[in-house]
Amino acid sequence: MDTVTSLVWGHSALKLVVDVSPDGPVAVRALTAGGRQHPVGQPRSRATQPLVEVLVAGEGRGRGSHRFSETAVGRRLTYAGSAQTHDGAWRELRIDLRDERTGLAAETTFRSAEGVSAVQVRTRVTNGGDTPVSLLGVASFAAGLIGYPVEELDLVRGDSEWLGESRWTRRPLRADVPDLHLALHGQHGRGRLAVVSTGTWSTGVHLPTGGLVHRGDGPAWLWQVEHNGAWRWEVGERLDGVYVSLLGPTDLDHQWQRRLAPGESFTTVPVSVAVADGGASGGFDAAVAALTAHRRAVVRPHPDRTALPVVFNDYMNTLMGDPTTAKLLPLIDAAADTGAEVFVIDAGWYDNGTHWWDSVGEWQPSQTRFPRGIEEVLARIRERGMVPGLWLEPEVVGVRSPMADKLPEEAFLQRGGVRLVEHDRYHLDLRHPRAVAHLDEVVDRLVEQLGVGYFKLDYNIDPGAGTDLLADSPGDGLLEHNRAHLAWLDRLLDRHPHVTLENCASGAMRMDYAMLSRLQLQSTSDQQDFVRYPPVAAAAPMSVLPEQSASWAYPQPDMSEEELAYSMVTGLLGRLYLSGRLDRMEPAQLESVRAGVRAYKELRADLAATVPLWPLGLPGWDDPWLSLALRAGDVTYLALWRRGGATAPTTLDLPHLRGGDVDIEVHYPRELPAWSLDWAQDSGRLTVTPTGAEPTAARVFRIVPRPAEGPTR
Repeated sequence: MDTVTSLVWGHSALKLVVDVSPDGPVAVRALTAGGRQHPVGQPRSRATQPLVEVLVAGEGRGRGSHRFSETAVGRRLTYAGSAQTHDGAWRELRIDLRDERTGLAAETTFRSAEGVSAVQVRTRVTNGGDTPVSLLGVASFAAGLIGYPVEELDLVRGDSEWLGESRWTRRPLRADVPDLHLALHGQHGRGRLAVVSTGTWSTGVHLPTGGLVHRGDGPAWLWQVEHNGAWRWEVGERLDGVYVSLLGPTDLDHQWQRRLAPGESFTTVPVSVAVADGGASGGFDAAVAALTAHRRAVVRPHPDRTALPVVFNDYMNTLMGDPTTAKLLPLIDAAADTGAEVFVIDAGWYDNGTHWWDSVGEWQPSQTRFPRGIEEVLARIRERGMVPGLWLEPEVVGVRSPMADKLPEEAFLQRGGVRLVEHDRYHLDLRHPRAVAHLDEVVDRLVEQLGVGYFKLDYNIDPGAGTDLLADSPGDGLLEHNRAHLAWLDRLLDRHPHVTLENCASGAMRMDYAMLSRLQLQSTSDQQDFVRYPPVAAAAPMSVLPEQSASWAYPQPDMSEEELAYSMVTGLLGRLYLSGRLDRMEPAQLESVRAGVRAYKELRADLAATVPLWPLGLPGWDDPWLSLALRAGDVTYLALWRRGGATAPTTLDLPHLRGGDVDIEVHYPRELPAWSLDWAQDSGRLTVTPTGAEPTAARVFRIVPRPAEGPTR
């Protein structure tokens, strides 16, 4: 048997083992939490799934398939050295590889925060030869999961669409990867399960987060592609087990091609992988905790991360894009009276009474909506102790906007010399300095002259594959625009470090950690039906940190007491994002809203340290019972929604509390009838029986372990 040489790297919570034998591909042997060793097969065979996969026009795949696995260059890349560095909490490993035939060099970098069992990975490819090379796809990370058969693994994945975001499923991997008896054929498979997102709505169809979970006491792996544009992840079966490949744009899926001249480099989009050992710690829950901790490590520092203010927005089921001074002033007073700390004027503030959808782009306040100027309204917001905010859709210019003619043709995304139009809007190309200068002028003016301290950044069109202007391919032009957009956001926050930026794209159509590592909040949906919103809110922490996850709570005067509380509960286990006609409510209704705001303010000190759990499993879109728990140290906050007249009771699994007694109190709403609670400490299960006949109801509970009684004297 050939000798297998391995490189070992990591820290107290993470161990990476990479086979670097000179006579085989550089390949991940193991990625584990801490030092625990998982079975890798006996006798020890070399890991064979290449770490770096590079699809090149002149080389292709090493064997025919539909996979980003076993590319010809990937199989030939050999180990050329490595280096390890340490910067504060971050540990970094760089592995260098080289392909002698093409002269291509690859540099894969792993970054991990001490104490967190997750790692961020990206790869840079450099043309070290003397002829140009056409890249058609480069994996940021690829690895085989040696020793874990497909039959023992579940695939966790999420789908999304406007109004129906964050729909997660967990089912056996074998349901998507058929058993082909590969051993009989002596070859790896050729098919795969590929999850692909196109255009710039990075979460408009599928989610860039996925995972594999061992159904026994084995480990779990979760991953995310951190890109605000096109991406692909795939899983498939090899002779030695399952493989995962994580990528940004590709030629096959996204019309992406990059021509590398001699000496030029290309860097992939970053991806992250979290791992948990399983066993008593619970593989899936522990992997979610690891990915949550990793997200906190990569998010940009900002005052909002500790303040976590209550945001009121005038749009959802309230003014709906029709703000005026007369409508806003009483709403501002009502929002302040309930405890809001930010007040956002949503769409329409720039509209002088015409159809504004196709005329946006200058972002000047309306004179007809605000006869004495928008300054009067913003001043009232500040007088009531709140930070003023505005809705902004910076990347678009309406076809009737004056800016459509003021900016040069090259400042817009194009195909074949023609500006792209989607839903009567042009799309700015942020590679162009005039487009960037325009947006800088808008934001600086609104911040410095009007005192705006919060922007809801919306994004309601998707321009498709990209732009071919000054690009090797449409997908290449789009990727560079995506990266220019991120650079613009970085510079904006550098100039205005106390301005808060909310990430919105028709709800959550661009909910990725390229954006969320920079922006402070994420709108989770545009769903206007308060009964249908909870599955979105409950599932959001699979994709977004709880302290970034802003789900609408829009109580209304025509709601019953239980319905009003149900709507408020939807916003409580995350960033409370308040709306609704508070200015038309009866005193008792306003007091219920105030109580919900107080309940949020009581728990928000814990929010940025919480880990999500799903006591009823990942929420299904039509589930009659839904639940989300957030655990912070010894405290567990548990949200439970009953909808559609679900039969009672329901039983929730809380294994982290198993074996002890607990104290459970209603955190919100405290004034409505109490629900019956039965705690089984041996099994760690809580049975809840609602009281009352109303079919739609919800509660948030606060659960803490009861101290054990000491010995008597």
